[in-house]
Amino acid sequence: MLLNRFKKLPTFLLRPIPLKILQPAINRAVSKVIEKNPQIFDRLATNGNKSILINPTNLPMVFLFKPNHLNPSVYAYRNENGLSYDASISGSVLTLLSMIDGELDGDALFFTRDIVINGDTEAIVALRNAFDDVDGSIANDIAQIFGRIGKKSLYLLRKIKRQEQKYGY
Repeated sequence: MLLNRFKKLPTFLLRPIPLKILQPAINRAVSKVIEKNPQIFDRLATNGNKSILINPTNLPMVFLFKPNHLNPSVYAYRNENGLSYDASISGSVLTLLSMIDGELDGDALFFTRDIVINGDTEAIVALRNAFDDVDGSIANDIAQIFGRIGKKSLYLLRKIKRQEQKYGY
């Protein structure tokens, strides 16, 4: 019961924050990840102009990622209504971050339905392959942008994930 409450904590904490306040931090996170890992675009090849909807199922928002090499962007929206995209990927925020960091296998997550992919699967596979080349942890890089709150939040999310795995939730 307590674990289920913690799983909903990100939604509870982030729901009242206007996206206009979060967008500058999102922009900084994207800039930092790209600055540190410019090779991401090399692996995207022809998929660099495709839009990808990222839906962390335990956050009160979705992200539209446009990995254009000249002007990459990520925009936050409350939901996907009215958005146009080529592919989408859904899963808990920590599952998605763990996959990006290479801690979890994307194929296994897909077959166990921990993530759901729709649309142009080639674009999702290209994106996953691009993140496979990243040294270090993108999740840690993003958390650092938000300072102590970001680091503590990531720690808490990882702790929740370990409890899920331990007790099979």
